[in-house]
Amino acid sequence: MFAQNKDFKLRIRNAKQVVAICNEKQPYLLGDDMDNILILEDTTILVNLDGNIEIIEKESVLLEDETYNNINIITDINAENYCIVPGLIDTHTHPVWSGDRVNEFSLKLAGASYMEIHEKGGGIGSTVNATKESSEEELLELFKKRIKRAIRNGTTLLEAKTGYGLECDTEMKLLKVIHRAKEDQLLNEGIDINTTYLGAHSIPKGKSLEEATVDILENQIPEIISLRDQGLVSPDNIDVFLEKGVFGREETRKILQAGKDVGLMINFHGDEIHPMQSGELAEEIEARAVSHLERVSDEGIIAMSKLPTAAILLPTTAYILRLEVPPARKFIENNVPVVLGSDYNPNAHCISLPFVMNLGCVTLHLTPNEALVATTINAAYALGKEENYGSIEVGKIGDFVIVEAPHWQHLIYQLVDPPIKNVIKKGKIIFTNPFLE
Repeated sequence: MFAQNKDFKLRIRNAKQVVAICNEKQPYLLGDDMDNILILEDTTILVNLDGNIEIIEKESVLLEDETYNNINIITDINAENYCIVPGLIDTHTHPVWSGDRVNEFSLKLAGASYMEIHEKGGGIGSTVNATKESSEEELLELFKKRIKRAIRNGTTLLEAKTGYGLECDTEMKLLKVIHRAKEDQLLNEGIDINTTYLGAHSIPKGKSLEEATVDILENQIPEIISLRDQGLVSPDNIDVFLEKGVFGREETRKILQAGKDVGLMINFHGDEIHPMQSGELAEEIEARAVSHLERVSDEGIIAMSKLPTAAILLPTTAYILRLEVPPARKFIENNVPVVLGSDYNPNAHCISLPFVMNLGCVTLHLTPNEALVATTINAAYALGKEENYGSIEVGKIGDFVIVEAPHWQHLIYQLVDPPIKNVIKKGKIIFTNPFLE
């Protein structure tokens, strides 16, 4: 079975539980299957030098093969008291900005709504002003610190949006920051970053809706193409904030279609505060994912099941803004891939997916199994990454979270201080918890 002196980057042996999620290359899990995940016991995983999973087998079976003793292991982990889950995938973050909105927290507690703060120049506008004044280097350093926080909470694939520039120069600056961070992580064997252009996050001060839309279509998207051709930016998705008082349905359609026409995947904000028929629009333009969906219609849910379009639900946002929660169970019952994201931003200051999963269980009535599926295989699908990420299967990338507990659900159960011992990216340990050594 094993060639003489074959080298492996990583061996995790005798794991108490390996939460593989699935083992038939499913691109996503729907309905009842979300609660029926594959869990292996007393299992060993071998990751090759390319960082891909090569073998998943019981240690006892491997020991029956005499050639097993001939292999060379770079990193060897005895996991007999640990549980292994796939690296977590955060599908919705706004991580590149400066300043803060701590003053708005008290306003919200006193009853001010998100849109009331927004209309008075707070919210997105406040962050846009601070971000515009920051240099590319300053924003890059802030982003790197946030990446480290995501890693220690188990994230190995992070979606990162722009959106705090709005006008062309600052939006391009943010795309360059994310591209540089992506290259830095690749060079230093860190996490993977998936980039989303969100120039249509808000209407810039001094512009009308029509002017903002024209600017995106005629200036910003062409500039993205130019910078992409020069290797300076690397966007994967296009996003628009479809909301009453922000971008309307037709403007949203035009911008998303323009992005799709230049090779970007559609992944947009919709139905957060007002019903905007986002699910119906998603079907029309073949969106891969829609985020928020607190006010989605029953017809929109059915429409999203057709492709299917993933529903990225953000329980931190509903929690901090005291919104009605999105109808997670309706999505599951109608065979829409349910996904959880952190929505990390100055308004919802959380980049911990274990905490998001806990909120998903408590406020959205997901089971722990469903919450894990929503941050692994279904999350990978939402970003178009399901072929290589989201489950522990032979051939996929060796991304894992090692949980120091007798059952993997401690990752969710222990709330804000989950027992994450290690985070592994492509077979390399990139985080070790100093309090669990």
